[in-house]
Amino acid sequence: MSRRRTPRRLRAIPRPIVGHVLPPELRAPRVADVARALPRGVLDPAFEILLRRIDGAPLLPGSAIETYFRGHEAFAAMRAAIAAARTEILLESYIFKDDAVGRALADDLAAAVRRGVPVRVLADAFGSSATRKEFWAGLTEQGVEVRLFHPLFPKLWNQGYRDHRKILVADRTVAFTGGMNIGEEYGAPPDAVVDAWRDSHVRVVGPPAWEMAVVFAEGWERAGGTPFAIPPLEPFDEPGAPVLVLDSRPGRGHEESAAVLAAIIAAARRYVWITNSYFAPKSALIQLLGDAAARGVDVRLLLPGTSDVPIVRHAGHGFYAGLLRRGVAIFEYQASILHAKSVVVDDYVSVVGSTNMDYRSFHWNAECNLVVLSHEVAARMRDSFTSDLERSRAIAAASWRARPLLHRFGDALARCLTPLL
Repeated sequence: MSRRRTPRRLRAIPRPIVGHVLPPELRAPRVADVARALPRGVLDPAFEILLRRIDGAPLLPGSAIETYFRGHEAFAAMRAAIAAARTEILLESYIFKDDAVGRALADDLAAAVRRGVPVRVLADAFGSSATRKEFWAGLTEQGVEVRLFHPLFPKLWNQGYRDHRKILVADRTVAFTGGMNIGEEYGAPPDAVVDAWRDSHVRVVGPPAWEMAVVFAEGWERAGGTPFAIPPLEPFDEPGAPVLVLDSRPGRGHEESAAVLAAIIAAARRYVWITNSYFAPKSALIQLLGDAAARGVDVRLLLPGTSDVPIVRHAGHGFYAGLLRRGVAIFEYQASILHAKSVVVDDYVSVVGSTNMDYRSFHWNAECNLVVLSHEVAARMRDSFTSDLERSRAIAAASWRARPLLHRFGDALARCLTPLL
């Protein structure tokens, strides 16, 4: 009879660790050759091992994984987690607005402090630049610890490095991440915005929440926050879908994030459906998507039909002709601004988080994503993608070639600027 191995205690250090060097065969795009050779693709037992080899982190079991595609539902779940917290609340957001949603969350955080729960809030100084100083002062006065990531002064030389993560961790047992910042543009009842931004968020219970607390602590200390203790993760024996916390910041994790994405796309056997809000990719991603389509994989990109950053949308347009020529289907969402960042593959792999498919996310930003291996979660992501296509316009190669000359010139110019966007 085989003996079951007891999981080891995990130290509270971000993974991949600083200084982790990927061997050449595990770097994007060469790792695609390894992933393509897996007999059963993403369903092959070796696929999970490959992800662990790339990231240097275990896949931890996540239970009660919930997905949210509307802001008011995500915010309601986040507020419920804050209300239920008893030992700690960690909140990190690129944008934390002083609006109805932000003030409601601020009130919940202050109420948590009053009942004795330590609360730490980390917001990006640039992303949240429109938020008044009085808002932060009000939180601080009520006992919430607040830090702003890389303010203009004295961090002038670090302005390119932004904290783009969206994380909420309650009691190190429940965690949220995804594409939603804290703001009412995503929709919040009873006065829900009719054309609320379309985004995706995920809630996970279990050991992945502990690891997301570790990710938060990294950004917190970088922003000058007082370090706080996170004991090692004790051995666990609980059911749940394998979850990889795929996080990065300059100097750690960007190469691994690109390699994980390359492995997922290359291991696909039936379909790769990608939703992304700021699509200004490297040529290696174009090649990976084209290769997948060439071997018969249904590759679809759902991209914005309108954007709050038009130049990035035009940069993405500069890649459409090549993608269409390679057999990649492209759709543009018409119902509202598309802000989601997600991938679903072969009814099994789902990726939800903050990473855009642009240079900034893979070089300059701190990001956080969850890679979930679950048929149930993938089914929800697949159904949401299908529903979004009903509100989207397919891009046909012939009509795309016939677009106005001025549009084509703008696309070509914006594409040249992709490394700067």
